[in-house]
This record gives sequence, structure tokens and C-alpha cells, in this order.
Amino acid sequence: MANRRVLVKRRSAVRNIRKITRTMQLIATARFQAAHKRLVASKPFTDKLSHLVRDLARAAKELDHPLMQAPAELLPVDLWVITSNRGMCGAYNGNVLRTAGEYIQTLEDQGRPYNIRVVGNKGVSFMRFAGHEMTEAITDLGDIPRFEDIDPYATAIMDRFLGGEIDSAQVACMKFYSAGKQGPVVEQLLPMSHEASAEAQGDAQESELQYEFSPEPKDLLDELLPMTVRVQLFQYFNEAVVSEQMARQVAMKAATDSAEEMIKLLTQQYNRARQTAITMELLDIVGGANALA
Repeated sequence: MANRRVLVKRRSAVRNIRKITRTMQLIATARFQAAHKRLVASKPFTDKLSHLVRDLARAAKELDHPLMQAPAELLPVDLWVITSNRGMCGAYNGNVLRTAGEYIQTLEDQGRPYNIRVVGNKGVSFMRFAGHEMTEAITDLGDIPRFEDIDPYATAIMDRFLGGEIDSAQVACMKFYSAGKQGPVVEQLLPMSHEASAEAQGDAQESELQYEFSPEPKDLLDELLPMTVRVQLFQYFNEAVVSEQMARQVAMKAATDSAEEMIKLLTQQYNRARQTAITMELLDIVGGANALA
């Protein structure tokens, strides 16, 4: 027979856990909504800027900007891995790190050098555990990335690329597609591609874009391309934060539901143990009464 005191203590502990996970779920929901608003507000500008730069580069076919030129020699790849500072967000960090690890393995198989720059405590801890040497570990950005915080890193990436220190800049992060779909990706930040996406290429085939440049195309691209890199890197951080909060919300809801199921199970076990104890006491009373009769 189960010990009723033990069951009561366990049920009380699970109820406390449910309160915590429920609170964390509500906090994650609020943070997700705030982060999603920031992402939605910045995405039109990011998309429009990328499309404008792509169209300008396609219209000015003779122009080849340094940020669009791949180095002729073999140089290290700058790999940025964006993870969270805290856990309790399900498989979020695991998926990003697994994708980054597969990309690192691909680089090693090809014999290509690389630098690993990790953002977030979870990623830094994993890389140290896995024995990967990190060129840079960033853990002080906080939960809400600001453009002025990301801008120095984007500038440093462009300086290394233009200075001939790196072959390309890749970003491994969680991409946010919708509230119901997020997925880990490794996307190229530099060099910027001349090619449009499949959709944009289809549009380009239908009609050739005609531009009149004022000022000159090179002056425009000198201003727009660095801004595109800065905004795109900032957008990667925004998508990572939104995906993290959504993953934490889902994980805490699952934990809350599991706690509720466990409370029901423990309550049933307690009721059975209590009924068994009452039945045994009645049997003792009846047995004693029969003995006195």
C-alpha cells in the first residue's frame, strides 16, 4: 500500500512545479509577442533593402563590389553560431548546435580552415564540452538584441572580409518562418550573392529592370551593401530570439500539462490508498466486534 504522506508530499511538490512552469509559460508568451512585434516591424525594411540591392546589382551588371567578390585564395570561414543564454526551451539549442556541428564537419572533410564565433551561454558551454576551439565567445548581448549592439560585430565581419582575413561569413541560427514552424539553418552573410532567389529570378525573367542611377551605382552600393549586412545580421538575431521564446513557450506548456497529468495520477493513488486504509480500519472494527460477541 502506498504511503499517503509520501503521496501528499509528492503531489504538493508537483503542484509547485506546475506553478513555476505555468508562470514561465506566461512570461515566454509575453516575451514572444514583444519579440515578434520587433521582428515584424523590421522585416519589411530588411526585405525591401535586400531586394533593392539585388536589383541594383543586377541592373549594373558591369559593377562588382568587394562585398560581392569571393576571395581567390583559400581563407578561413567565419562561422557564427547563435544560441540562447538560458535553457528550458526544449530542443532549440540542440537543433542549432547540431546543424552547426554538421557544417563544421563538412568544412573539416573539405580540409577548409574555419573560425567559430559563438553567441549565448548554451552554445559556449557546448563548444567547450565538445572540444571545439572558439575564436570568440559572446555572452553579454542580453535577451533583447539592439541594433547598436549588433552593429560593431557586423562592422568587424566586413572589415575581416575586406581585409582578406576570411573567405566568407556564415550564420548558424534558428530561422523563424511562422509561430508553428522554426528550423535551424546555416546561411551565408558574406560574400553577398549576385543571384536572386528563385522567386526573384522568375520575376527578372519576365521583365528586365531599368534603372537610372543618381549618384553612380558604385556610390549607391558603397552605402547600401554595408547597411544590408548590418540589417541582415540584426535580423538573424531577431529571428533567433523569437524562435527561442516560442520554443520556451511550447516547452513550458508541455511541462505544465505533464505536471497536471502527474497531479491527477498522484491524486488517484492517494484516494486508493485512503480507501484501502479506511477499509482496513473497518475490517479491524468488525473483527473486534465479532470477537466480543
